[in-house]
Amino acid sequence: MADLPRISIVTPSFNSEGTIRETIRSVLEQDYRNWEHLVVDGGSTDGTIKVLQSFPGLKWSSEKDEGHYHAMNKGIQRATGDLIVILNADDCFRPGALRSVAEAFR
Repeated sequence: MADLPRISIVTPSFNSEGTIRETIRSVLEQDYRNWEHLVVDGGSTDGTIKVLQSFPGLKWSSEKDEGHYHAMNKGIQRATGDLIVILNADDCFRPGALRSVAEAFR
């Protein structure tokens, strides 16, 4: 497994209370464990922050930004993985997605 890449998952979000929990769970339920998940929130005013706080170990920040692409770029700059994937706050991974990607890049 040591030769499989570390994957950084960047999730830009803003007022995503209704969807972000399922997005995060889709990462946590992956059978591939060599990843980090960074949520870059644009200063949500709904319950998004409370949802983010409910996931211990999740790397997240919340601050005003200049929109979706700015949040993506901030996450990319903070990423430490060999590969970076953008997972929007209203999207989910299918089971096995990260393993398939890692093995393809191996």
